[in-house]
Amino acid sequence: MAGKELKVLTRTFKLTAAAVASTASLLALSACGGQNTPSSATSGAAGEEISGTVTIDGSSTVAPLSEAAADLFRDVQPNVNVTVATAGTGGGFKKFCAGETDISDASRPIKDEEAAACKEKGIEYTEVVIANDGLSVVVNPENDWATCLTVDQLNKIWSPESEGKVKAWNQVDSKFPDVPLGLFGAGTDSGTFDYFTEAINGEEGASRTDYSPSEDDNVTIQGVKGDKGATGYFGLSYVEENKDAVKAVEIDGGDGCVAPTKETVQDGTYKPLGRELFIYVKNSSYKDNPAVRSYVDFYVENEEKVSEAALFVPLTPEQKTKAEEELGTLVA
Repeated sequence: MAGKELKVLTRTFKLTAAAVASTASLLALSACGGQNTPSSATSGAAGEEISGTVTIDGSSTVAPLSEAAADLFRDVQPNVNVTVATAGTGGGFKKFCAGETDISDASRPIKDEEAAACKEKGIEYTEVVIANDGLSVVVNPENDWATCLTVDQLNKIWSPESEGKVKAWNQVDSKFPDVPLGLFGAGTDSGTFDYFTEAINGEEGASRTDYSPSEDDNVTIQGVKGDKGATGYFGLSYVEENKDAVKAVEIDGGDGCVAPTKETVQDGTYKPLGRELFIYVKNSSYKDNPAVRSYVDFYVENEEKVSEAALFVPLTPEQKTKAEEELGTLVA
């Protein structure tokens, strides 16, 4: 949003044993000559150390992925400084299309008006699907009634028509108790907000406004944690990292109740809140800045390890092939 202070991501990632082991393997590859492909982590002569900066801004959902990639990449190229900020998807595109960043993290595809802003400034870019995610609806751990919600029930909670009217859980379903609804969700500059409103309310941006919005998902976590009747929504990784603070609800998209998990997101059964996550790479940065190219190539080549470290859902083989092909066109 205009005038909003941008927050640099400061979350600490606990890498799994597999991720740490994979980093050691990458170091060994680098020392032994690596891979002589356009996707090599060193983007050129194998084992060559480079230096420079990579500037990233955008989605708070995608930021943990980009930061996890930076953590792993730092062990291979310690002289490259990668900064990740979280202005939200929309805020990130504003900076990206103004030429201020190399990469824009996004939890939705770029909008036509954002693409036009990039074109006006001469910013050419490549869209890369970098992971999958299940947008998760969460409740307070003491909530023992809303274990599964239908899309219609979510619409009743979040639709613009419910503003000021639907204030308690028994108004969502008569079987639910008369407990006040506490609503926490993504801010309007967030790609998560755009995706959720379209999937649940049928129109991007259509939402009641009498809730507590934030581009910082940690604010939503604290809000839901502190209110027995609260509910909110954000990416699956935040659920995985905060299982003691919030509880994910199963979603019935028409074929029965399905929990958000890596498996249900990847196989498409978690509907309608499964989604792809993106990075947008400025073409000139990728071509002319060895640090950017090396980082992006590493990110895509090692997306499964990055997703594991950040608790996201990896790409399918088809998605990864497409991502590699997209980047290959920039150096052909």
